[in-house]
Amino acid sequence: MAFSLTEICMVAGFLLAAYAVVANDSIQTLGTFLSSNSHRPWWALWIFASGILCAVLAYGWFVHGGDVSYGRLTNFPVPEGGISWIHVIPPLALLFLTRVGVPVSTTFLVLTVFTISNLQAMLTKSLLGYLVAFVVAIVVFRLVFKRATEYFHRTRGEAIPRYWVVLQWSSTAFLWSQWLIQDLANIFVYLPRQLSISWLLFGVLVLVAMQGYIFYTFGGVIQKIVLSKTDTTDIRAATIIDFIYGLVLLVFKEVSNIPMSTTWVFLGLLAGREFALSMYLADTGFKRTLRNVSMDALKALSGLIVSVILALGLPYLNRLLFGG
Repeated sequence: MAFSLTEICMVAGFLLAAYAVVANDSIQTLGTFLSSNSHRPWWALWIFASGILCAVLAYGWFVHGGDVSYGRLTNFPVPEGGISWIHVIPPLALLFLTRVGVPVSTTFLVLTVFTISNLQAMLTKSLLGYLVAFVVAIVVFRLVFKRATEYFHRTRGEAIPRYWVVLQWSSTAFLWSQWLIQDLANIFVYLPRQLSISWLLFGVLVLVAMQGYIFYTFGGVIQKIVLSKTDTTDIRAATIIDFIYGLVLLVFKEVSNIPMSTTWVFLGLLAGREFALSMYLADTGFKRTLRNVSMDALKALSGLIVSVILALGLPYLNRLLFGG
């Protein structure tokens, strides 16, 4: 059976985007879960995350008439000429940036090449997400959880009550589901908007397999960003981070169906938390915090610049080469 070039590009784009998004973005959601459960078998964590993944995909498929993006691709129709080589380049660029440990936004990098007219709306929502997460983190970790954070910091390495395991796995399940609802659009943009059962099963198998690889390697390069933050390997701190992150994503999910950068929300949350902790933990340091936060922000900004260059340059290059 012969496949057309459009079909080859469609499948290739999906596979590349699936791996790149899982390797780059999902670590923001599962990074604290991985770091605080590094003593557990990787396959147990994989089965847990994969179960939630399958549930979210199945629910979206049934409720939204085959649309597993939960309506986030409404403003991103399939290109008139179908998927072409220009749509395959962004996930390739994402793979490279992931390899060098740059936490770029897959939302900007993948989706803008499909419809650049939505860039302003996505950028506005993502910037607002960063600011909201930043402010919420400062308020929460400076006022609400100040004493708890000091206690966690002082008692790190000591035995932790078992109920924290239940709390953390629950918060991870909540956050992971909210992240999937936001970011599945970045992967399934390459497939038909209403999936048949065969396409759904194909997508599930691919994502579960790739998730397994990420768990087997315990997060890869991007995990270093999580590990560089204060006490993220503490299951108690990780539980609070995951719960707040999930709540912010939930709020923005209800605001509109415009895709947003979960990367920026994640970095905003970690930045606000680090600044809050630098105000009362003696061994954190404001200057070091400012330097680390600035570096993370610059890396995210670099991803946005690459996204715009690709979104504008690839269609022009296609017309130049093929007159299309």
